[in-house]
Amino acid sequence: MNLQLDSNAQALRGLYNPPCISMLHKPHISYSPNPQASHREREMALKVEQALHMVGGAGETSYATNSRLQEKAIYRTKPVLATTIQEMYKGLLPEHMVVVDLGCSSGSNTFVVVSQVLNIIVELRRMMGMKKPLEVQFFLNDLPGNDFNYVFQSLDEFKKKVEEETKRELLVPYYVVGVPGSFYGRLFPCASVHFFHSSYCLMWLSQVPEELENQQGVSLNKGNIYWTETSPLQVEKAYREQYKKDFSTFLRLRHTELNTGGGMLLTFLGRRKRTPGHGDLCHLWRLLAEALNSMVLEEIIPEEKVNTFHLPIYGPSLEEVMSIIHQEGLFDLDGVEIFESSWDPFDDSEDDSLDLSNYTKSAKNVADCIRAVVQPLIVHQFGEAILDDLFTLYAQNVLKHLLKEKANHTILVIALKKTV
Repeated sequence: MNLQLDSNAQALRGLYNPPCISMLHKPHISYSPNPQASHREREMALKVEQALHMVGGAGETSYATNSRLQEKAIYRTKPVLATTIQEMYKGLLPEHMVVVDLGCSSGSNTFVVVSQVLNIIVELRRMMGMKKPLEVQFFLNDLPGNDFNYVFQSLDEFKKKVEEETKRELLVPYYVVGVPGSFYGRLFPCASVHFFHSSYCLMWLSQVPEELENQQGVSLNKGNIYWTETSPLQVEKAYREQYKKDFSTFLRLRHTELNTGGGMLLTFLGRRKRTPGHGDLCHLWRLLAEALNSMVLEEIIPEEKVNTFHLPIYGPSLEEVMSIIHQEGLFDLDGVEIFESSWDPFDDSEDDSLDLSNYTKSAKNVADCIRAVVQPLIVHQFGEAILDDLFTLYAQNVLKHLLKEKANHTILVIALKKTV
């Protein structure tokens, strides 16, 4: 991939040199976190990494244009981010601070995180009266298919904005570098990172669970693209076990890469209880499956294509997440928060009401948001020709759902600190 990196990236060399391994000269991209994984597992993980990315650019269907849902979560969790960064900085007082945004995607949200971290550090140092120099290195990580070119084409505009806001008196020099690769593999030298941030990413799996087909290769979840309340128990079990495997791997890898005293702030879609609620992911994706099945009935796409299309995503319950963290025993829990956010990215109301006159618009907003996220996966399986018709049908299904009840995503926020 031809990455258009900030010219300041050259300053990376020699910025820090952990004792256990030399500095990476170029990003390491690992397609399987487990060297003992079967050939089929490696193949499935590779397929996900090749196909999974948000819609690039800044067009009408792009993620940059349709990511307000994710933006709201970033601003909502800013107080937790501030507390986590402040505690980490006070405990370590590093001269060179390394911050990583895992699953950075593309668009303005990427630099919202960078801006927030810089503002938190500058204000904290001002309050502490710190005179000792500090440099901050930001690594922006996502899968290789991410539109990194768009990210770094936006960097100059971001830097100008920072200079205007600080009147060219920014007290902390910073550098921005892209790191393509899966966060289910090693990305950084050991003990080299001070803080990991990840928002709206950890519900994505490293691969589609293998156990969604029987020994004859027949789908156990026909007509569905995710597990639903009517799916066989082994389908839910397959998703749950794949998530446990992936999240455990993620925790071990980040523990290795974090400096002692370093921390993480993880924000992702989940659910409150073991059984799904009315706004959880199983309902969101069921409506998309219904749209695909409608196209099967109209003979636009073959049924076999739908039966073999499974989303590599899982919204865990808080109980599942906490259990895995406890079992691994690698991190202290600094904080937990759960909040809800409307399916409609532009609905900021905090009650269960929805403006009746705007139901159609809300359904379109939801469809646009989801399209920006899953379009590359849809194209990989079904081709581009169905996109407009598919998401028109999907918006109609969402509208019917919203007429019955308002639907909210459940967002889990987990703050962790590396154990000593």
